[in-house]
Amino acid sequence: MARYAVGDLQGCLQPLLCLLDEVAFNPARDELWLVGDLVNRGPDSLDTLRYLYRIQDSVKVTLGNHDLHCLALARGFTQKGRHPSLEALLKAPELATLMDWLQQQALVLLSDDGRYVMSHAGIPPLWSTQQALALSAELESTLRNPTDAARFFRHMYGNAPALWHDNLQGHDRLRCITNYLTRMRICSEQGELELTFKGARQDIPPPYRPWFEWPQPERTEIQLFGHWAALEGRTHNPNIIALDSGCVWGRHMTLLNMESGEYHHCDCPSH
Repeated sequence: MARYAVGDLQGCLQPLLCLLDEVAFNPARDELWLVGDLVNRGPDSLDTLRYLYRIQDSVKVTLGNHDLHCLALARGFTQKGRHPSLEALLKAPELATLMDWLQQQALVLLSDDGRYVMSHAGIPPLWSTQQALALSAELESTLRNPTDAARFFRHMYGNAPALWHDNLQGHDRLRCITNYLTRMRICSEQGELELTFKGARQDIPPPYRPWFEWPQPERTEIQLFGHWAALEGRTHNPNIIALDSGCVWGRHMTLLNMESGEYHHCDCPSH
């Protein structure tokens, strides 16, 4: 068995298939790890989810902010930010089946051998790996209960609270967990999020820094994340791997062989 991790798809199915062909991916024996943002902005959100649903037994997914937004749209909790690229998916006859599957996915995943931990935006320096997994489980439990999920989606959007406290409760607690795991790029030394920044590293306003540059709790795992295309895959830390290389922006998609550490790339057309 081989394990492969791939950066943000955002509806770019053909580059994904290109990479899987290059490594002779076999869903009968191999695993495909996806850091989230499976849909939105790219040309093939519907066919991307159809493909992943067909090979779901071989796929490990952590949800991204675009995935959660797609779920909120599909469930009727918002109509804002409805990108045209999602229209075919939102009108598909199998929408409910695909959304039910998507809503069952994790926010943080730890590999069985303990070598890798994966989340969409990363794990904030405030949290140990075990705390991140526990908080992820809180949100996953909410998403998997239809009544709780409905309340969550109604209150999901917003930038506050920007700083985690263990005593947060209710909608604030779930929103804060969501923002750290799916929207984080930069934070203060204390861990306070700044969620409006989306640019390159050299343009970060002080006193903020990339979340992965602050002292981290002792971790034995290699971290996999996506979300921040402007990093162009560079963290300067071999144990913190950025996999979003901006495919949907016309750059390329990145695949990591999790066994050998070898990278593969497929160029992506601009959309």
